[in-house]
Amino acid sequence: MPEKKKPVVVVTRKLPDVIETRMMELFDTRLNHDDTPPGPSELIEAVKTADVLVPTVTDRIDARLLSQAGPNLRLIASFGTGVDHIDLKTARQRGITVTNTPGVLTEDTADMTMALLLAVSRRLSEGERLVRSGDWKGWGPTTMLGHRIWGKRLGIVGLGRIGQALAKRARGFGLSIHYHNRRRVHPEIEGELEATYWESLDQMLARMDILSINCPHTPATYHLLSARRLQLLRPHCYIVNTSRGEVVDENALTRMLQKGELAGAGLDVFEHEPAVNPKLLTLDNVVLLPHMGSATIEGRIDMGEKVIINIKTFIDGHAPPDRVLEAMF
Repeated sequence: MPEKKKPVVVVTRKLPDVIETRMMELFDTRLNHDDTPPGPSELIEAVKTADVLVPTVTDRIDARLLSQAGPNLRLIASFGTGVDHIDLKTARQRGITVTNTPGVLTEDTADMTMALLLAVSRRLSEGERLVRSGDWKGWGPTTMLGHRIWGKRLGIVGLGRIGQALAKRARGFGLSIHYHNRRRVHPEIEGELEATYWESLDQMLARMDILSINCPHTPATYHLLSARRLQLLRPHCYIVNTSRGEVVDENALTRMLQKGELAGAGLDVFEHEPAVNPKLLTLDNVVLLPHMGSATIEGRIDMGEKVIINIKTFIDGHAPPDRVLEAMF
């Protein structure tokens, strides 16, 4: 019998070597060896020729691009958890299945969120810059004073996998857990986390000492933290975002930080990344990271393994385990 033809799999960015090697073994794989983000023409060529497209969060898979897709494109196996870069409605209309890689980044992103929370409240980046500058004159009783987090109220916007993992860590640091979700979580989860549910986001915001954004970016959550809602936060509040920049009105946030209307912010994501509001770069009360919340070797390999499983399952004629049905908040 003739050997079954391998599906053409186009990968838009460089992935861990072990993942690329396994993909080459299993599929007719087209790799991105130099990791240069593909331009519009390259993405069009990819969707025209691929049976399976493996994009990342930096690739905009919109309706215009999908209108160029060839008849063989039946699966978009995204390398990442968020799917806001993919037009799910258009994909569904064209009979294209979309998968992602949920779960494997939970602990890494929760770690980074906790790290940012500590860094901004205890002024860690400022202190590190002071030492490197050579201007540090030694310890002093009023030098580099930050704020204690023990006993403070942490408001989590989006108590999904990452939000719950953050809550578990935060409880160990003595924080009181509060949250807002589109849907209230199971009472057992609330009990385990000793979490207080707020049906009204506005009411929760007005009472928190620290706010963490952990919901996905969807049409419903775009600028969920609007200028009006940011004004509800008290001046001593810190805000941390490891989700998506589009959830927060970045210009409004920047203005409030400049005026001292918020104590500080820890940001791993930005509304127009990789562009960053230049005014944020001038502020000492902001910790800025280059979207590295999930950036661990273990996490990237786990993501790649999920992509492979999703592709293999789909090609074998079964429903892939991580098929995206709808964006949840």
